[in-house]
Amino acid sequence: MVSLLLKWPLTNMSSLLSLLLMFLAVSSFSWCQSSDTASPKASNGAPFPWNNMRLPEHIIPIHYDLMIHANLSTLTFWGTTEVEIRASQPTSTIIMHSHQLRISKATLKRGAEDRLSEEPLRVLEYPAHEQVALLASQPLLAGPLYTVIINYAANLSESFHGFYKSTYRTQEGEMRILASTQFEPTAARMAFPCFDEPALKASFSIKIRREPKHLAISNMPLVKSVIIAEGLIEDHFDVTVKMSTYLVAFIISDFKSVSRKTKSGVKVSVYAVPDKINQADYALDAAVTLLEFYEDYFSIPYPLPKQDLAAIPDFQSGAMENWGLTTYRESSLLYDKEKSSASGKLGITMTVSHELAHQWFGNLVTMEWWNDLWLNEGFAKFMEFVSVTVTHPELKVEEHFFGKCFSAMEVDAFNSSHPVSTPVENPAQIREMFDDVSYEKGACILNMLRDYLGADTFKRGIVQYLQKYSYKNTKNEDLWNSMASICHTDGTQTMDSFCSRSKHSSSTSHWHQEGIDVKTMMNTWTLQKGFPLITITVRGRNVHMKQEHYMKGSESIQETGYLWHIPLTFITSRSDTVQRFLLKTKTDVLILPEAVEWIKFNVGMNGYYIVHYEDDGWDSLSGLLKEAHTAISSNDRASLINNAFQLVSIGKLSVEKALDLTLYLKNETEIMPVFQGLNELIPMYKLMEKRDMSEVETQFKAFLLRLLKDLIDKQMWTDEGSVSERMLRSQLLLLACVRKYQPCVQKAEGYFQEWKASNGNLSLPIDVTLAVFAVGAQSTEGWDFLYSKYQSSLSSTEKSQIEFALCTSQDPEKLQW
Repeated sequence: MVSLLLKWPLTNMSSLLSLLLMFLAVSSFSWCQSSDTASPKASNGAPFPWNNMRLPEHIIPIHYDLMIHANLSTLTFWGTTEVEIRASQPTSTIIMHSHQLRISKATLKRGAEDRLSEEPLRVLEYPAHEQVALLASQPLLAGPLYTVIINYAANLSESFHGFYKSTYRTQEGEMRILASTQFEPTAARMAFPCFDEPALKASFSIKIRREPKHLAISNMPLVKSVIIAEGLIEDHFDVTVKMSTYLVAFIISDFKSVSRKTKSGVKVSVYAVPDKINQADYALDAAVTLLEFYEDYFSIPYPLPKQDLAAIPDFQSGAMENWGLTTYRESSLLYDKEKSSASGKLGITMTVSHELAHQWFGNLVTMEWWNDLWLNEGFAKFMEFVSVTVTHPELKVEEHFFGKCFSAMEVDAFNSSHPVSTPVENPAQIREMFDDVSYEKGACILNMLRDYLGADTFKRGIVQYLQKYSYKNTKNEDLWNSMASICHTDGTQTMDSFCSRSKHSSSTSHWHQEGIDVKTMMNTWTLQKGFPLITITVRGRNVHMKQEHYMKGSESIQETGYLWHIPLTFITSRSDTVQRFLLKTKTDVLILPEAVEWIKFNVGMNGYYIVHYEDDGWDSLSGLLKEAHTAISSNDRASLINNAFQLVSIGKLSVEKALDLTLYLKNETEIMPVFQGLNELIPMYKLMEKRDMSEVETQFKAFLLRLLKDLIDKQMWTDEGSVSERMLRSQLLLLACVRKYQPCVQKAEGYFQEWKASNGNLSLPIDVTLAVFAVGAQSTEGWDFLYSKYQSSLSSTEKSQIEFALCTSQDPEKLQW
């Protein structure tokens, strides 16, 4: 090569160097592949030019023109994808995602010009990575815009992912078919060839072909409808904002809708099957109110002209945040005033709130890759409670937040858990990220941070984060940097800001300021799995603290080497003023101004950790609950019950002490401690049932009923009270009736006979329906009647209630249907 260069005329040297640079750039595409694995083979046996689950970074999509034509009779569809791309380096290979699509032809053109070549692009498929390679006869240059045009066909998916078939029955029993989408996390590639990664954002122009009897909706408003042929209409939708592929959505159906506008003029519509559109009003009103709240809270207007909410008859996940067209299970969106429970109303409100929060957290600002899914889901879960507390105060959702944290801890306590932010690569690993750790734990650590920083500072931090990264992608550190930058813009550091906090340590007898590194602190919560157990030992005025990794499933707590930066809070018998202590070491000691009778850490359960009180610490707290339980908040009482039983499960506390702690519940009047008591005690009872421990089971049943008898007897068989009160009523009466508490059984039996005599037409109090059905299902005649109603009911709420009741039968033969 050197001798050749020496002979090359100087005048031609620049041309040669340009060719060499292009050669090296094109060749490097294959040279940069890992040499550790064999070269992959395409489905036709040819070498596939890419061996990585992630797409190459040097081709960026700019805009998609999609045309989809679905045939709901043959359950097939075909389409054309025109995607405008730009290469950052010369290349002759375009790698895209495609899964279960039959590509018939692919061509390439530069800008507005004709095709680069009369020959179509060569298409290689690599199903193992759900990728296709488009091979051009001439290299694409760096910089210019190119358009890839792909024609393809596919079957409507039979699963609940991609572009899939859904069905429902009308009141007359007619089966109807519709087609809907569910693309998150990696199923857009099942509907059209694309660059299916969240960071590869683009705008979309979507056209849907349909029969005149159907309706098509998508992310953006309809611009026009064109008659293509007799019996065939093509709907053109407005161009979307820049967004990730997993947020694209379209539905072809016979849905009906109801609509309202927000104060800022955004049209909000709820779509449902015709027979259930009368159940859409509650969700519509909630959506309008919540959208207005978010616009105000985030100080960023909702960027689209409309927001649709669609109830899909067959829908696997609870809901999906497609930008401008959120989709839901029917039970997560439709509220039947006659049959939906109080918990159903709460669930609808929270689900709508969650998906609308995503329009900012997830859609406007998106995680760069799925390892940081929690930036989407944790924030949306957290914002459910922030928003609904304000927009629907009657629901008292704040009473339910910490139950989510307890649920997350149940999963996070095992060695099989994973960090909130954890490396993932393939679609199976990505799907596993959609769990309580990403959602509930993510929300709980954000709440902990807000409690520590202060609500106003936290809010300003997330608003800055959203404004800075609108239409972009982010990582963990981008959020922490936004929080930290608030200190610098404020220009002051006070006791109430997060730039400084107070710490009372063993090295000094006074309070002094300590600066906080938000990123370092929060990395201990997002990059490590699990959560800490704080052991408290009081010696006079000295409070000794020790942190270790709480873990179930092993005989003793394993030493993992994890160390958290824990924003501890505590109150004492001498002061109900919340004190704070940032524990960054394995052990530390704080010095109290005076000796105390009791000390309670994790005030309000705002921290994502549990606490063990050594020596007589638990006895002191148990005595406090029996003598004056209102001295601490209901959240603190609920967290004590939870922590005690968590410690029992790892052998740190005796079951006798945990049960002794619950004895005060006979005097409890607040919802959350009772709920938590039930959540801990009922599984113990069920375990005894399963293990056939009849004698112990009988004693424990008597203990449960003695403990809760007064509360059960106070319950009215009506639908009166707050949502929390109604949910507690439903759970208590169900517990009492299933455990054969005779006053409850007799009352429920009377209701069931009246309902049965009316052929199921009598309107039962919604809150007691489960208990009534459960009692009715214990007789053969009652079970058969319920089963007949299950088969004929069109109400998803009623069907789920009957299904639960049928499964409570003690007759093994009745459980095989």
